[in-house]
Amino acid sequence: MIFNDPSTLAEVRAAFYRYERALLDNDAAVLDAMFVHRDDTIRFGVGEWQYGIDAIRAFRAVQQPFERVLDGLEIVAYGHDVATASTLFHRTDLPGLVGRQQQTWVRTATGWCVAAAHVSMIKGS
Repeated sequence: MIFNDPSTLAEVRAAFYRYERALLDNDAAVLDAMFVHRDDTIRFGVGEWQYGIDAIRAFRAVQQPFERVLDGLEIVAYGHDVATASTLFHRTDLPGLVGRQQQTWVRTATGWCVAAAHVSMIKGS
């Protein structure tokens, strides 16, 4: 298996930042397009969880915009079709907390999409 092929890393990094922009813009249509459209796609959030694309869509439909700053993005590619993205983040509306986000990205016929995601917050140091 090839780890961290430079072209695969560049593709996933571009997809990750497209997702990040859509997240901060609260662009539900782009965010929807960036998740695998399956019943076994999972997103665990800070205070909720979604099993399946329909639950993820319902969650996104009621979300409000917010701002955050990323800290320490790490992308690891496993072959040419699977990668993980892990980052910390900070939100000014949640002082004293540090966010953690991990996503599993897979190459699909429509491009790179999130197949699983986890977001959580912990007390900062």
